[in-house]
Amino acid sequence: MKDIGGYIESGIIEAYVLGMATSEEMVEVETYAATFPEVEEAINEFSESLELQARANAIAPNPIIKPLLMATLDYMSRMEQGETPSFPPDLSESSTPQDFDEWLNREDMVLPSYSTDLYAKIIAYTPQVTTAIVWITEMAPQEVHHNEYEKFLIVEGTCAITISDEDEHHLKPGDFLAIPLYKNHTVKVTSNHPCKVILQRVAA
Repeated sequence: MKDIGGYIESGIIEAYVLGMATSEEMVEVETYAATFPEVEEAINEFSESLELQARANAIAPNPIIKPLLMATLDYMSRMEQGETPSFPPDLSESSTPQDFDEWLNREDMVLPSYSTDLYAKIIAYTPQVTTAIVWITEMAPQEVHHNEYEKFLIVEGTCAITISDEDEHHLKPGDFLAIPLYKNHTVKVTSNHPCKVILQRVAA
């Protein structure tokens, strides 16, 4: 009779759970698990320990990724349906919301009722520049950009943008702000309704 304790301690259980065992070893482990409760218990214990370790070391995804991904898919769908690409002006200190009336007044450029903390509609894209209308309900979490400049023009509402945890800018409609490279920054809405901005990301 096989030494079940030694078998369990041999590392075969770990190899089985991790998918690193050979096909013959997989069959062998499953056969022993069906025959010896100790083997089945060892499999369950190692599987549970892996899950606990994965949860303990899990990294929460950046919450900005999903809305920007959805905005990208929406923009691609609009292009496929025949929307003509547009080329809004570059954001600068002299920019005004009226410069973007062509896009701000479009019926499809609105905040839907189902939106969460951040919602975006891309209005133009080139490999060098992405321009979007963004609504922020409460805040946008910390970001750092290494290969693109981020520019904001406030259209509606107010917000505070903090750069490097100390340089705070209180912005109102018509205000412009550019974020330097390699500087962490956060956005906190200070109005009682979403802050609507023109956001432009420019390749460095």
